Amino acid sequence: MRILAIDTALGACSACVLDAGRPEPLAIEQTAMDRGHAEALMPMIERVMSAVEGGFSSLDRVAVTIGPGSYTGLRVGVSAARAIALAAEIPAVGVTTVAACAAPLVGRESGRVIAAALDAKHGQVWFQALSSEGRQIVALRQVSYRDAARAIGAGPVSLVGSAALSVANEAWAIGLDALVLDDARAPDVTWVARLGIIADPQSAPARPLYLKAPETTPQDRARLPRR
Repeated sequence: MRILAIDTALGACSACVLDAGRPEPLAIEQTAMDRGHAEALMPMIERVMSAVEGGFSSLDRVAVTIGPGSYTGLRVGVSAARAIALAAEIPAVGVTTVAACAAPLVGRESGRVIAAALDAKHGQVWFQALSSEGRQIVALRQVSYRDAARAIGAGPVSLVGSAALSVANEAWAIGLDALVLDDARAPDVTWVARLGIIADPQSAPARPLYLKAPETTPQDRARLPRR
């Protein structure tokens, strides 16, 4: 299976093409950015696909990060993934940002809780915790740093993600054995591809995942009444 993976959910714009069973992507490009995903993504995908023999017609699937993350970034990535999948007549699957961040540690951190903590702003974190074998311990949620640390339980815990240090500080304050292994602002898009390969299109749709409503709302005061 050959898959195109896309990530625009957080602080990067990324795309790669991976063949199942091969450890390294056929082509990859990742650029750190907080804004401008809409302008950067399609040219990036074109460059990545031009480096792959067979181009878009060689793809079997598209994977995209569906959140939690930036409202605008999620829409950009999901819209692109759906459009490419529709044009190529292939499935599109969604991968959560926390799963992509935690995945590299599964099977490596024996006896430790694996926790992904991503900065949700305003003292909040998008948080999920797994066993070292990948079994869910704490379901994906948006909580304060302190509540995330308390949800870990007795630990010990290995933390990844942009808010890993903030949660680790709270974990240390309550006596937990906590290690910060990676504080990257966005997942490695190669892991988005790997998770996308094993995802079930029926249960992992390419649809934005929001843990809270967007902070902007339509104006109502100047709206004209319908006739």
